[in-house]
Amino acid sequence: MSITAGQRALVTGGSGGIGSAICRRLARDGHEVYVHSNRSVAVADAVVSDIIAAGGRAKALCFDITDAAATGLALEMTLKEGPIQILVNNAGVHDDAVLPGMSAEQWHRVIDVSVNGFFNVTQPLLLPMIRTRWGRIINISSVSALLGNRGQVNYAAAKGALNSATKALALEVATRGITVNAVAPGIIGTPMSEGLFDAKTIERLVPMNRPGLPEEVASLVSYLASADASYVTAQIISVSGGMA
Repeated sequence: MSITAGQRALVTGGSGGIGSAICRRLARDGHEVYVHSNRSVAVADAVVSDIIAAGGRAKALCFDITDAAATGLALEMTLKEGPIQILVNNAGVHDDAVLPGMSAEQWHRVIDVSVNGFFNVTQPLLLPMIRTRWGRIINISSVSALLGNRGQVNYAAAKGALNSATKALALEVATRGITVNAVAPGIIGTPMSEGLFDAKTIERLVPMNRPGLPEEVASLVSYLASADASYVTAQIISVSGGMA
């Protein structure tokens, strides 16, 4: 089945810095975008308004991806309008601490969003996607999963699990016209990262000597969601200025 544009796309964490850039780019590509948020509903609504003002199609969705029942209900209602054929699992949280000082709550919260959230969102969407024999699943990982990072054992573990899930799921759906890939951003200039890295640290860590732009992550997601990437699957692709 040949599909290029005009598909229904869901971006979890779509109100964040990287997520909103992905939403805008997919809308610009001609897709109808569902902008998900848990708490930042007003921001998600603003992203939707921007997309519509630019001539695109978008709707806001609000639910907690760590709540399986609430997620299932929200997706059930969304699927009544048709299958989601592009899924970007972007939602994630930081709760940094060195492991000797990390609380169980910090550990479980980060794992819950990235790993259990991935399952809660992806699993209900798979069969409807499989029936169309076309789909794109793109998981937003991190270079922390590839390189490790002090104070982020929980985050690295969560994103590392997401990378492994990416490769395994890609094998399960490869004959169904569905690709599954992960994008691993490095230091990206977003409100979440502000104040975490000064210029000297970025110069030391990043061969390109600058933070990335959310739009640079969104460009790769756009490609992976397109028909041009139909033979690209089970890949973990870094957008990190040479860090990994």
